[in-house]
Amino acid sequence: MHEQRLQAAFDAVIGSGACRVVDLGCGDGDLFLRLAAHPAIQELVGVDICTESLERLKARLAKLPAPTGRTELRAGSMTVAHPTLSGFDCATLIETIEHIDPSHLSQLERAVFGQMRPRMVVLTTPNAEFNVLLGVPRHRFRHPDHRFEWPRARFRQWGDRVGKAFGYEVAYRDIAGCHPDLGGASQMAVFEQRR
Repeated sequence: MHEQRLQAAFDAVIGSGACRVVDLGCGDGDLFLRLAAHPAIQELVGVDICTESLERLKARLAKLPAPTGRTELRAGSMTVAHPTLSGFDCATLIETIEHIDPSHLSQLERAVFGQMRPRMVVLTTPNAEFNVLLGVPRHRFRHPDHRFEWPRARFRQWGDRVGKAFGYEVAYRDIAGCHPDLGGASQMAVFEQRR
């Protein structure tokens, strides 16, 4: 499922024609490394609050052939606007928002959609409806660091509100498996600025 999630996000970024990408919450770099190896990516910035993850990503990056574009890693939060990261073609937030306290989501919305304003945002998060298939009890989340996990209707409600507030069209899809009633293990929203 992790591989399917990464491939869906990668395909969305590359399919959009994005050349300048910021990977918010890049972690150890599973998506970052794929993007760094693609010749269409001219500039790639990874941002994560965990300096240990960034060090692991830096070590992984050093073992690969030199990327075709410029890469940079930064310690920072997704809930704080980074003025030098405004106007990128695409921002990715892959399995990250569920680690943020729900009371801080408005900060993330303002920082990413209001101030950084990438042309496109690719965002994935767990689908709470799928948890029963993974053996996760209803009263628990998949990961102890998760602050919430949304069912698909709640995720779409949030995404529609954010899109309307900041001028983005939103498309949704289930990813990482697809149960006929419960959807995929993850859900993806692709936000594109209205023209």
